[in-house]
Amino acid sequence: MVDEIVEEGWRAFLERDFGAAGPQDERLIAEMVVDEPGKHLWRVVDAAYDRLTCAECGGKLSRGPAGCAPCDLANGFRYAAIEIDRPGVPPGNEHALRVNVAVARRPSGISASEVLLRRLGLPILLEGRLPTTSQAQATKALANKGATEAELEAFMYEEWGTA
Repeated sequence: MVDEIVEEGWRAFLERDFGAAGPQDERLIAEMVVDEPGKHLWRVVDAAYDRLTCAECGGKLSRGPAGCAPCDLANGFRYAAIEIDRPGVPPGNEHALRVNVAVARRPSGISASEVLLRRLGLPILLEGRLPTTSQAQATKALANKGATEAELEAFMYEEWGTA
């Protein structure tokens, strides 16, 4: 599901701006996109990085382990990309979705409980919900108290739908 969020944006970008592009063309387009991340939507930038290989770790650029210098740099540059909230969602939903996707796709250096919370929040954010600061803090506190994945998920679905 997480990769599909990004791939959907990439396919729409290719279709809109380039028509049908072959695999070789996609790599060239990806290089162009990552050279100017601030000119493209975040989903397009993330997908472009997926099409490039890190010279240091050999993985997808930006998704390597924390401490891999090229991936760390690319991971930072991804946040220069454009965020536009989808119609009908509260302001900030797209940013929350973007951060949760980034953590789920590159969990290296992130605590296991944070990765779990970000992963559990994805479907709720995709539905167009967005927790308030107090709701997010209450969720984090529940996780810190040792709540199970099922308890956290139930709490999030129950609480995040209301402001």
